[in-house]
Parts: sequence; structure tokens; C-alpha cells
Amino acid sequence: MNTVHGIHPTGQLNLLKIFPEDFLPMIWQCLSDAVCFCYNAPHKSLSLGRQPVLKILADENMPYVQQLFSSLGHIVTKAGRDINANDLVDVDILLVRSITKVNEKLLKNANKLAFVGSATIGTDHIDDEYLASRDIAWSNAPGCNANAVAEYVLSVLFNLSKKYQTTLTDKTVAIVGAGNIGQRLAGKLTALGISHFFCDPPLKRAGAKGDYRDWQEVTNADIISLHVPITRHGVDATLNMVDGAFLGQLKRGCILINSCRGDVVDNQALLAHLQAGHNLHAVMDVWQNEPQINHELLKLVDIATPHIAGYSLEGKARGTFMLFEKWCQLSKTVIDKCFKDLLPIANLSHIRLISELTTSDISKLMLLTYDVRDDDDLCRHFAKTTKGFDNLRKQYKVRRELSALTVHCNNRADGQLLEKLGVNVETNIDAIVTIGE
Repeated sequence: MNTVHGIHPTGQLNLLKIFPEDFLPMIWQCLSDAVCFCYNAPHKSLSLGRQPVLKILADENMPYVQQLFSSLGHIVTKAGRDINANDLVDVDILLVRSITKVNEKLLKNANKLAFVGSATIGTDHIDDEYLASRDIAWSNAPGCNANAVAEYVLSVLFNLSKKYQTTLTDKTVAIVGAGNIGQRLAGKLTALGISHFFCDPPLKRAGAKGDYRDWQEVTNADIISLHVPITRHGVDATLNMVDGAFLGQLKRGCILINSCRGDVVDNQALLAHLQAGHNLHAVMDVWQNEPQINHELLKLVDIATPHIAGYSLEGKARGTFMLFEKWCQLSKTVIDKCFKDLLPIANLSHIRLISELTTSDISKLMLLTYDVRDDDDLCRHFAKTTKGFDNLRKQYKVRRELSALTVHCNNRADGQLLEKLGVNVETNIDAIVTIGE
């Protein structure tokens, strides 16, 4: 084994005794790129050896895996639903999404697995107790797509407001679930002047600050947006929490949005409610029994999408980046990449506002960035088969968030409002698109 000498009494390498000072940046770069450091006691020498090449198995639909993880080892990608136990032999890192169930059945042949990363907010597909029993570290990506889901809800609301010729500022929104997504949505609703409250019994009992109300009060809201995890047992179980009895108490013309977990809404009960002619505007992004969804329900909901509410480029990239950060922390690897450097400039990136900002302008901005009707059309055409539903997700378009936009705005108050919605605001920018003429 080769050794490099010249160590301080503290055990630190003293390169100044070996190389001229001008060479230090180059030497440190070479060391960090090519070697790992370990002390060779009792001589206080620094041993140099190559970093082990890791085997990484990743869901083929996770973006930026190559850009972030390729320097760590060899990457193999596969469809998430097709990953099986035989694939895990000699794998060091497993990167998945929610469609891959990570449990004893999957990991029975995982002889080297050190880390499981799930680029998701939810964790109901992860058997954390089994991972703990095997001493396998794991992480999800809480909040990675919170902004994307909040913008999905705004796109829904602006579309339905236009379709039914109603205003939003006189409506009350019940946000069921006050986690990352719920809080992000609340911030945007506040910026828009739309009244809202939270329903989250566990957080309310824990003394969370804010307007928290009981489940019964949710039925009085004009709009209900669901953002809870799936829990199947206990006093706060969310499995089929929206059932026939709950639906029967809703206000006429209520908008019900489910963009969290399919099993939170009893799909058969919702179908029966809509077939009975009740005036309910249902918006479904998640479904029971995905990818084999209820086709009769698909026909009756106002907006149908194939589990893509959080599928912005920013949200997906942020999920992968959070897993990269977590692995680097666990392995004590220097994080040498930046999230912003991953994202390309959007095709529509600069807009000039030439008059005072209106609600109509905000709606146009949102729908220019993401119009949920496009996904609704595709879902109704192609989600009638299992393969079609999965392909809509696998081949999903590049969708950007409002943060990809920079708006030239001379009115300070308008600029502050736009910033609260996530838009970049600058002055003296040439316009590509003009709003307000």
C-alpha cells in the first residue's frame, strides 16, 4: 500500500512540507477526486486507496439520477413496478418512487444494501421496521413536490372558476392536512386573499398555531383540498375518510380535490354520490387500485389526472437531489453539486406586466405555466388501461413551476404578491410575453 508522509502531530497531512504552495489547489482536487483517506495506525500515516465503486439501482423515471449519482458508482435503471428481489443482489443503493413496495419480499436477496432512497413525500410503501431490523438506512424526500402540488390545486381552482363563472375570493377552502403541502397551499391562498382553514387533528392536539377546525366543519367549506398521508388504523385513520356519509353532508356545488392518496377517498362511494346526481365538483389526481382505476368514476369527475399533481420538473429534481444529499451526509461525502444547476432555463422564462396586476393576470400566469386541462384530456383518453395510466406518468411532459418565470413588474405591491406565489420578480427585463394589454 502506498503511503504519503508529512503528518502533523495531530494526524493531519502537512502538504506544505511536500509541495510548493502554488500546487495545493491542484493537489487537493486530485486527492478528493481519486482517493479516500484512512489513517494507518500506529504510524500516523495517511493511506491512499480508491473509493469503492457502488452499485446503484434506480427507478427509470427518476430524473437526474445519472447527473447526481454517477460519480459514486455504476447505475442500473428499471421500471419501478418491475423491480424484484433478484435485482437487489450486490446493490448498495436503491432509489425508488411510491410504486415500488420496499419490504422483506423485495429485499430478501439484498446482501449489500446500505441505503434506500424514496423520492416521495409519502412513506406508506416503505417497511421502515424491516429496514431497521436489517440496519439499512433510508430516507424519503419530504416537501420535495409540495410547491408543485400547491400549484396543481391553484390550476384546478382557476380552471373551475372560469368554467362555472364564479369568483374565488368569496369562497372558503378547507385544507385537510397541514404538512408541507398544506402549508404551502395556505401561503398561496393567503397571497390571493382566499379564506381558508386547516383540519389536522394530530397537529391541533399538539398545539400547532393557526386556524385549525374539526372534521365536521370541513363539510361547510366551499372547497376541500386533501393533503394527508394514508393511515389505516387509530383514531386519526385516513383510509376511506371521505365516505358516503361525509359526502352526503357537503354543500351544494362543493369542490373536492384529492391529490394525496387514492385510498383516502372511497371511490365507490364517490361514484354512487355522483351517479345520484348530487352537485359536487370532484377532482381526482389519485385513485384507488392504481393503475386499474374506476372508469365509470373517470367519466363523472370534473377533472381527472393520472397521479401527477407533484410531477413538476422542479419537484422531481428536488426529490432526487434530497436523496443525493442524504447519502452524502451518511457516507460523509462532500456535496459537490448544486440543485439550481440541474434545471434548464424554461422556454417561457420572462414576462412583462404593463399594467396593474389583476386576478385575471394571475390566472393567466398560472395557466401559462401549468394548465391542468391538458392532463385531464390525456387522462380521459389513455388512462382506461393499466399500461395507459402508467405510460402517462412515465412519459410525462416537462412541466415547470412558477419559479421558472421572471416577471418584470414596476408596481412594488404587485411584485410582492407575485413573489409570495413563487414567481421571480425583476425590473428592466425584455419581455417575451406581455400580459395586461
